[in-house]
Amino acid sequence: MSKDIFSEFNLNGHVLRNRLGVAPMTRMSSVADSIPRPDVLDFLVRRAENGAALVFTEAIVTDYESAQGYPGQARLLTQRQIDAWKPVTAAIRHHGAVSVLQMFHCGRMAWPEINPAGRSIAPSALTPQQDNPLTGKPYPVPDTISLFDIDHVINGFVETARGAMAAGFDGVEIHGAHGYLISQFLSTYANQRTDGYGGSLENRFRLAHDIIAAVRPVVPRERLLTFRISNWGVADPDVSLFETREEWQSLMKLLADEPLDAISVSTYDFKAPGFGTDQTIAALTRAVTDLPLMICGKIHDRPTAQAALEHADIVLAAKSFLLNPNFVSDVREGRELPLHRSTEANVAYTEAPLI
Repeated sequence: MSKDIFSEFNLNGHVLRNRLGVAPMTRMSSVADSIPRPDVLDFLVRRAENGAALVFTEAIVTDYESAQGYPGQARLLTQRQIDAWKPVTAAIRHHGAVSVLQMFHCGRMAWPEINPAGRSIAPSALTPQQDNPLTGKPYPVPDTISLFDIDHVINGFVETARGAMAAGFDGVEIHGAHGYLISQFLSTYANQRTDGYGGSLENRFRLAHDIIAAVRPVVPRERLLTFRISNWGVADPDVSLFETREEWQSLMKLLADEPLDAISVSTYDFKAPGFGTDQTIAALTRAVTDLPLMICGKIHDRPTAQAALEHADIVLAAKSFLLNPNFVSDVREGRELPLHRSTEANVAYTEAPLI
């Protein structure tokens, strides 16, 4: 039976006042010093003030070498960046919400012109099938990531997690979804390695494991460490990144054995059946782990939020929170709300201040 969307939930000692969270949304709003614009930071605070229980940042790139995939992305590696985020996390906490910084490495989703290293790296020298929508050109063939590169990548996640803790975040999330670097390692669609990081699912999971193992010691146990996963990527979105129900559930079991506080499952549509079964991705995940689950994908009003809780504990919304500052109160009052189109969210990538 579904939980009530406005019931509390204890997430590793952090009591969420409801089950509604602001999903992480990649933006390109940093105009200097890899720090988001003030209105983008204020947007997160306003969502906390207006009732969100859990507030994720946009995805933060993890190093000054090869992690960056888009122009204007943020980092959290320097004192100046830490100082910019401190009042944000303090304000989110003041308004009764929990803050989580999401961090990622873009891998082959980068293009050299905007990457400080002048290159992109990936588990194998393979490109997405579709062209880069921002350049209109094919993605460049990435360098095959070396063991030296892997150590550097892991260190970037560790240092970013350190920055998040210094900035006062209640937790960090490792972004292993949407076809970015960790996701590329997890899926045979991008990973054709023959060493210890390729082949079997256990080998393909090794980078995720190594990152979690390195990050957990710098994130105190009373703070949150979560992991995001999906079966789709931002490039070639119609491609299933995992082949079968069994492969997906085996991956969830591997994640469940890690020192994580929650798994966040990103879907196109939380109601859609997965892998040729009659069960949703959330149901398939819940069947093999008792870890707290977050779910997102076409959750836009009270009925969908309530339904999404059938096999999850927390629901995340992106476009609805982005475009409606009163989303939580509207959901509480059961108002009829629109299912927004992706094109409506393009405001996040303009210079227009966020409301």
